[in-house]
Amino acid sequence: MVVALGWVERLVAEITRQRIRRGTFNDVTELKTAINEWIEHRNQNPKPFRWTASAKSILAKHRRAKKALAIAKT
Repeated sequence: MVVALGWVERLVAEITRQRIRRGTFNDVTELKTAINEWIEHRNQNPKPFRWTASAKSILAKHRRAKKALAIAKT
């Protein structure tokens, strides 16, 4: 779930930086059209997601997070 949220945040930041801030929109329809065009353009050259973290590092991060949450609850 956290990984998916991170991906969504990156995607929203990218579209904001590359398209939304550069344009002026008179209405929601124009904004939707601009977003859809940006997505179509981006999908013309897709890049696969490559997982780089090891299982060991993920589990270590999970343990640290659980410990931090346990401390925060006390």
